[in-house]
Amino acid sequence: MTATPETTSQKTTKLAIPHPHETDCSIVGVLEQVAPEQPTQGRRIALILHGALGHKDYLFQKRLALRLPLDSFRFDFRGNHETGGPWHFGRFGDDVVDLEVVVEYLTRELGYVIDAIVGHSRGSVVALLWMCKHRDGAAKTVRRYVNVAGRYRMEVHDLEEHREELESQGYVLRKAIVARKPFEGKIYREDYDDFASVATSIIWDQFPSHIDVLTLHGLKDAVVPPYDAFIYARIYGARSPGTHTLRYVEEADHNFTGMPEEVVEPVLEWLAQQERGELKTGVWHTGVKDIDHKKVLHGQTSML
Repeated sequence: MTATPETTSQKTTKLAIPHPHETDCSIVGVLEQVAPEQPTQGRRIALILHGALGHKDYLFQKRLALRLPLDSFRFDFRGNHETGGPWHFGRFGDDVVDLEVVVEYLTRELGYVIDAIVGHSRGSVVALLWMCKHRDGAAKTVRRYVNVAGRYRMEVHDLEEHREELESQGYVLRKAIVARKPFEGKIYREDYDDFASVATSIIWDQFPSHIDVLTLHGLKDAVVPPYDAFIYARIYGARSPGTHTLRYVEEADHNFTGMPEEVVEPVLEWLAQQERGELKTGVWHTGVKDIDHKKVLHGQTSML
């Protein structure tokens, strides 16, 4: 484990970025600065992206932001928590636009350089779509990307169990508790179709070859099959000079419930390894023989 202190951030600022493509809407996020007395011009920053029915402070996001050795910005996508606008099950393109708005503000207004992206589930897919789209532009400065429980095969597995509800009333009512508040969203047939049509396969040809990637996935994930992480490993591992590291977590579910450190600690260690030039494509801790598995949290170091 790294020796990163429990809190490295020295200043927390909530920002509301006006959305140029959504009336009366601002993207609300939190900027963490490790050295607030220094100018932001030219400083590197990490972006932390939440998943479906999530928000900027749930799961491991806030804890990770407070431990990172660089500035970070985490925010709510449109229709989620503090950011206005409609919520959609599909329409990943809208999330990519939100990310574009955030990047434009951070780089143009504050002078930041986008260095790293950490995405969970849907947020991870949005990240890869953005990096492929802007591989010759804003994404050229990105050096590292963490894919937490990201889906590759976009087929929706719960459509059949909701088909009767969908056919009887024309939509599926999705209920959840988001930031301790009840949430209801309607999912229409076109939303399922749109979700399933997201072309994650573009990473075979369009994902930047220089970016180092860390994939974290729980073996008890009942939302996104753990095998999807193996597919990502095959794709990202074929690039050069960028590397790919795969880490399965034996007891983790989709949200790494009750074990946020299984995301935070490996990310911090991986970042430190990259800074030292030690990253190699493969499985987490490949070749490390003397591991006390009782003390390695719940991590699993072998492939499927």
